[in-house]
Amino acid sequence: MAFVTFTSCNDGFMERYPLDKISDTYFWKTTNDLKLYVNNLYSRNDLLAREDGWGSIGPYGWDADDGSDTQVRYSYSTRMNGEKTVADDGDGWGNSDWESLRSINYFLDHYKSVEALASFDAVKQYVGEALFFRSIFYFTKLRRYGDLPWASTTVGTTSDILYSERLPRNQVVDSIMLDLDNAISYLPARAGGSWTGRVTRETAMALQARIALYEGTWEKYHANDDFKAAVNQSVKFLEKAAKVSGDLITMSETGGYPALDNVGQEFGYRDLFNQEDYATSREVIFWRKYEVGSMTSIWDRYAGNGAGRGATKNLADSYLKADGTPVAPDYDDATLVKVAENRDPRLAQTIQINDGKHYRWLMATPPLYFTAPAFDGWDQEESCPTGYQTYKGHNFRYADARSSGQGLQALIFFRFGETLLIYAEAKAELEQLAQVDLDRSINKLRDRVKMPHLTVQVTGDPNFEFSSLPPVIQEIRRERKVELACEGFRLDDIMRWAAAGELIVGKIPVGAKLAQWQGFKFADYLPEAQPDLSRQAVFDDRISALQTDANGYVNIFKNTLNGGTQGFKFHVGRDYLFPLPTNQLTLNPKLKQNPGWN
Repeated sequence: MAFVTFTSCNDGFMERYPLDKISDTYFWKTTNDLKLYVNNLYSRNDLLAREDGWGSIGPYGWDADDGSDTQVRYSYSTRMNGEKTVADDGDGWGNSDWESLRSINYFLDHYKSVEALASFDAVKQYVGEALFFRSIFYFTKLRRYGDLPWASTTVGTTSDILYSERLPRNQVVDSIMLDLDNAISYLPARAGGSWTGRVTRETAMALQARIALYEGTWEKYHANDDFKAAVNQSVKFLEKAAKVSGDLITMSETGGYPALDNVGQEFGYRDLFNQEDYATSREVIFWRKYEVGSMTSIWDRYAGNGAGRGATKNLADSYLKADGTPVAPDYDDATLVKVAENRDPRLAQTIQINDGKHYRWLMATPPLYFTAPAFDGWDQEESCPTGYQTYKGHNFRYADARSSGQGLQALIFFRFGETLLIYAEAKAELEQLAQVDLDRSINKLRDRVKMPHLTVQVTGDPNFEFSSLPPVIQEIRRERKVELACEGFRLDDIMRWAAAGELIVGKIPVGAKLAQWQGFKFADYLPEAQPDLSRQAVFDDRISALQTDANGYVNIFKNTLNGGTQGFKFHVGRDYLFPLPTNQLTLNPKLKQNPGWN
């Protein structure tokens, strides 16, 4: 393929032609040309995470939950603390941030040249893929900025859109829904057939359900603040979320695909997230496969030592007891073993427990088991800050950590478990939830781990997270919190529920009880031949430096977050959306700044 470079003007944020523009004289002749073009979209990091930076087990990459109430890094989230500032340029809205959209629209402007030589049936799969990727692109921008300009064709230097107002957010989502309606009709269904690595009808349905739920709940819970939609259409989007997720569930019930994996297996939930290949999975609808020498994963290089992450006490406390009732605020959590005792099995399959059953490296000689959190890692990627070290997603089937360029841990973008949660939440928000809806959604997830079923007659819990929501919605949110833990959804959930005031403001995230590791000796747990014994001196030094709150829980931010006593200072009238950079507002004042940033 011949590539042509164009000079950019400075008239706006989307005025450049695609940097990879193809010479039309030699291209747009065959359906294989379309396939080759669309293949490039699969490798764009702003569309589908590649893990050329930090990776994760969820769809939005490593930092997706940074600043949430369930998982923290060593440094606190400046956004959650109200420290975000208005950039001069870039910050997600600069010229380079719209290149993927230009590439997608360039394809959609030119595929008809091939259609004229063949037929629409011959090209529709690739058109569907392009529409899928345009939907991902706009959803990413919507979550960040709200109202957006909508470009359905390649933008040139004289295009009116460069100096137009942003469209209201729900008009943008209407356009996304139309794109995905068309993509769903154009894309082939996998229906349990062979994995091809390409987007399928089920993938587009899963994305549509995710976006419709996001917008429906955003408009419902932001209806009375500065982030409200110009015209509230929450019911319409919630109905769409319920319909498309319900259609996927019906496909599962009638055809067997998609469906949940590992139902009833003792470690089935754990093993859903630590695979190199999901080609035979019925639950993982779309994922990225890695190959040494081509594209490799980074997650399995660091997961065995915490990967610079730690779950919080808030997350650990959210798991129900094995009988389906919540834990009391003063339950015995003095040790990791006590925390996981008589609890929802997903807890012990999400965080590491020193019970002699949780592997670090199965193929070591002898096998290495988790004995203590990696407080002593050599850097902040090789350690755990909270004591609740992530086990979910850790592939322990090696002798030690993968070296650079060798990681093959697959990256999940969409799984059927999320779809089940979308269906239950949408039906509940519409006040249409019946027991049969729970039985075909959330109770399927509970069956996998042998937990009691959820019923529509939920008993109130005085420790529910939200002050004024119906109990059944509270339980559905709890189920989402634990089922999707550490997969990158929690921060988005807090934003769409307008819940930062209850879950973030004034809160100080803490980890496990520190006392359980004071005086801890690796020699008490390991044969002398185990290499972990060399950790002892560093471990002791790090333990002595850790800070705690008044109740003895690890407080990783005690010396950094507002004096360690005030909690996060998220601005509820401003920080739900990012600001537009000043240069773009100068170029086009009609864009207008987001609420609270003027």
